[in-house]
Amino acid sequence: MFVNKPSVPARRTALMAACAAAMALTVAACGGSSSQKTTKDGFAQVPQKDGSTLTVWVDATRMDAAKLYQQLHPEVKLDIVSYDGDANGSNYLQTKVQLFNRTGKGWPDVVFSSQNNETSWAVDAGFAAPLDKGLIPADTLGQFAKGANDVCTVNGSVYCLRNDLSQTVLWYNAPLMKQFGYQVPTTWEEYQALGEKVAAEHPGYLVGDAGDSFTPEIYLWASKCGANHITGPKAVSVNTSGDGCTKMAKLLDVLVKNKSMSISGVFSTDFAKNEKDKVLLMPGPAWYGGAVFKGTLKTPEKTIGVAPMPQWQGDSSPATGNVGGGTWLLSQHSANLKAATDFLTWVTTDNAYQGEKAPGFPAYAPAADNWLKAQDASGYFATDLSPLKAASSQVWPEWGSGQFSQEAIWAATVKPGLTQGQTIVSLLPAWQDSIVKHAESNGYKVSQ
Repeated sequence: MFVNKPSVPARRTALMAACAAAMALTVAACGGSSSQKTTKDGFAQVPQKDGSTLTVWVDATRMDAAKLYQQLHPEVKLDIVSYDGDANGSNYLQTKVQLFNRTGKGWPDVVFSSQNNETSWAVDAGFAAPLDKGLIPADTLGQFAKGANDVCTVNGSVYCLRNDLSQTVLWYNAPLMKQFGYQVPTTWEEYQALGEKVAAEHPGYLVGDAGDSFTPEIYLWASKCGANHITGPKAVSVNTSGDGCTKMAKLLDVLVKNKSMSISGVFSTDFAKNEKDKVLLMPGPAWYGGAVFKGTLKTPEKTIGVAPMPQWQGDSSPATGNVGGGTWLLSQHSANLKAATDFLTWVTTDNAYQGEKAPGFPAYAPAADNWLKAQDASGYFATDLSPLKAASSQVWPEWGSGQFSQEAIWAATVKPGLTQGQTIVSLLPAWQDSIVKHAESNGYKVSQ
């Protein structure tokens, strides 16, 4: 049977038409057509409509920031939408973006996330816009604290801006320390020795808490434990048997056993009822000052002081952990990038919010200076908060923000055993196995 084949030019024309149709279909699924989009600032932009309504997603805590922006910029049409901020790794934003990508509509222009790992999916999903290719000036980006936007950087480009930092420091009860005649420890060895002394001389008083799901981010991260080293967009190194892990696990075990360290959790009803007046020392993130001591525990003013996080004796490179923070992302699908970029810049850098009203330590260094002055002027704390500034650039960089939740892993793997009387040292292998399984299930290549 003879088949009349199209000529080469005809086949080429048909192929080009098919490719063009496929490209148009693909682009349309993301909210536009190939003929509509213009490549600028490192990504293909939809047609811009100056003055169009700006949709901003925020959690309850950042609602005040969005409202203040609207108050100060009445000319901007703002649609403020409240959502959970992806709290506790809810993945709400990712799920919604997947839906918007399928339907070709619905994306917010700017969104806040309480998680530091959104770029692990938001870049590949075509949602987060690169900010360092024309949208945000280099001199603005350069004034964020050292390493603050590392969680936002993918293949050398910045895809989000850090809202606040949650570097760990050593909080302490200044009047009690003076009354008991104790010195604030500067090394982990001194910290453990003081915990043993407290257990013997003032039983019931605490030098810390190991009962929260973010315990590893306070203690093991600061100890340079290599349990969570994100080495690439989908690669992680996991080693819970190194010195940084085992030394800190042994320290925690000693203090848990002698009961100078709680395993209740600072936000638990039990802690607030029975232990809030027993806190002598408490390693924790920057936000503990307001959220825990001033807020949850209602600690009286002029009581809480702050000091640098202890370091292992002989270690000349100070390290802190980090618990939380948050990031702002700008959508590639925004039809009003000018207003979206202005909001994003304002909400992360402007003193009107970050320097004066933000609840957490700003990632933008100039705003952080003003924030510290405001905290000192409040008269609540027993000391100045300058250790927070020093710690902001000391967060150990070899513990990353993967798509899997270290807090959920610790809560499911280590916390139950700790409650049952098992040692953290004995649970380190199970912790490693669980991290590996969660990482692999999220598509990570794991090295051990």
